[in-house]
Amino acid sequence: MRKYQSDVTVFLEKLKAAKPTLEQEQQAGRALLWDKEPVSLDEQRRLKAAKVKQRAYVYSNE
Repeated sequence: MRKYQSDVTVFLEKLKAAKPTLEQEQQAGRALLWDKEPVSLDEQRRLKAAKVKQRAYVYSNE
């Protein structure tokens, strides 16, 4: 008996077969944007102290 596969599963299997490096490229993209080293507490304090407070109404010329 044949196991059911959804259209999405079939599409993804075909895509991965056509482009075998797809998962590695996805992981590289994730590492570029999301997987960052943690920021130390001293660095967090320094960044917070250097932040400039935003005005209440940013579109005024005053």
